[in-house]
Amino acid sequence: MAGKLALLLWAQTLGLAGAQTTQLLVEPPWTKPVLWDRVTLTCQGSGTAAATTWYKDGQCWRLQGPDRFIVTESGTYQCDRPGTGLSPPVSISNDWLVLQVPARALLEGDTVTLRCRGWQNKPVASVSFYREEKQLQRFRDGTELSLSPLRLQDSGRYRCRGWVDSVLSRWKESAPVTVTVHELFPVPVLEGPPEPTEGSPLNLSCLSPPSPLRPRAPLLHLFYRDGRLVGGPQGSPQLLLPAVGVSHSGNYSCQVRSERGAVRKSSARLCVTVRRVPLSGVSVSAQAPGGQVALGDRLVLSCAVAAGTGVLSFSWHRGDSWALLGTGPRLELRHVGDNDSGLYQCRASNGDSVAESAPLNVTVLVPVANATISPSALAQPVRAGDPVTLCCSVQVGSAPVTFTWLRNGREVARGPLLELGDVHVGHSGTYQCVATNQLGQDGHRVFRALSPELELMVTPRGHWDTAVAAAVAGSLLFLLLLVGVIVGCHRWHRLASRKHQERAPQEPPEPPEEGEVLYTHVTMTKRTQGPTRTAPPQDTQVTYAELPGPHGRPRTPSDIYGNVLGH
Repeated sequence: MAGKLALLLWAQTLGLAGAQTTQLLVEPPWTKPVLWDRVTLTCQGSGTAAATTWYKDGQCWRLQGPDRFIVTESGTYQCDRPGTGLSPPVSISNDWLVLQVPARALLEGDTVTLRCRGWQNKPVASVSFYREEKQLQRFRDGTELSLSPLRLQDSGRYRCRGWVDSVLSRWKESAPVTVTVHELFPVPVLEGPPEPTEGSPLNLSCLSPPSPLRPRAPLLHLFYRDGRLVGGPQGSPQLLLPAVGVSHSGNYSCQVRSERGAVRKSSARLCVTVRRVPLSGVSVSAQAPGGQVALGDRLVLSCAVAAGTGVLSFSWHRGDSWALLGTGPRLELRHVGDNDSGLYQCRASNGDSVAESAPLNVTVLVPVANATISPSALAQPVRAGDPVTLCCSVQVGSAPVTFTWLRNGREVARGPLLELGDVHVGHSGTYQCVATNQLGQDGHRVFRALSPELELMVTPRGHWDTAVAAAVAGSLLFLLLLVGVIVGCHRWHRLASRKHQERAPQEPPEPPEEGEVLYTHVTMTKRTQGPTRTAPPQDTQVTYAELPGPHGRPRTPSDIYGNVLGH
């Protein structure tokens, strides 16, 4: 069975492996076979059994012959089977000196023995072996040449020369025999991504399939980076690095070895450059919510990178100037001032890429201070019905600023203006305004400034009129006495004139002038102490009655006087 397998492999070396062709197997498995070894030829192929056609030296030799027979004559034999055609030729030698090579597939790393044989196994001395006319080795007594391990360059035409000990002893030279050494495996090719990203897996494949003449040949794979072993020896042709970094960059190669290391082949170098993951998602956050911070407070800004690998470096800038404010992932301003407001940006770099954050608006809030009310003083006292408007303002303070008005400590209004309109006594009190601004949308810090107090005293308008009326009444009393005297004189004069008019023609009276007040019905009364006692005429009381003026218009109540004492 082993011999048949060897013959089959030998047939494969002739290019028949895997092809549907007729094959001619030789036993014993040597090339060239010799007649004195009782060589058996077997024809293998498709078609009907016992239908083999044999050829000898290119001529049809036997029709419908057996599939197998023992050769009794030297020559070149072929067989033909219907459906698969003519087999390759096999020469049976009967020479004085023959060089034989095992009839099997010869692959790299194998050990093969070439033997130089004399006719009918006659002794051979002083044997020399040649390849392509170049002498390889000479033996005084030996007849075999061992080639181990076989290399591809061992392929070629071999022959031997020696002294054959026979009746006709002489120097003999064999016919050439072609030795073909096949690759155990081809030169490997290393494949893989040349530019993997940092953090990603790296899978390298060392491609070198074993020869179909020996498909199950055990092979070992080794992987190198910059000449240093990084993987293997291993049976798998794959090198897997779960997560690579920049340090994994370099020149990679792989080597494939036979099981015993007799055959070693290395791939070309593959340059692998691990790229850092490009930076993205750079953002700036502030310790103060919303980027709002009070004047004089501490501000801390932090820079974060959502994606990217490698050693990161940071720089801080404000506005469009790109002046360097600091380095590192944090920027700290211990005491912020008014000029620290603005747009802040962070720039991150990993050596391969640069990314910038969106600008963060930092607002420095100035707390309100020095709230004042204008006018700071009011006329004293303020009469009821007068309009009063107060205005509250602050000297410093970031907008928005809200204002609250207090009267006697209680809130009465909001806004920078307090319009009381026509004031009344109820508006009297102590007024203050409270100015407020806050830090952040949620108002986590509130600043307040309280104005100085402002006193507002409202005098009722009725009290004012009574005092005025009393003063006017005193003045009118004097005038009324004077008018009484004038009126009395006037009446006496009228009586005198009437008597004179009775004697003179009557003329129509002149109408009173507009605005003139006429008084009549003057009554004088006397006060008495009792019903029967008559007192002297003292404390005389004069009563005046007002007559309507011209055109029937009544006079104002101020023109009516009563209970005026006269003497």
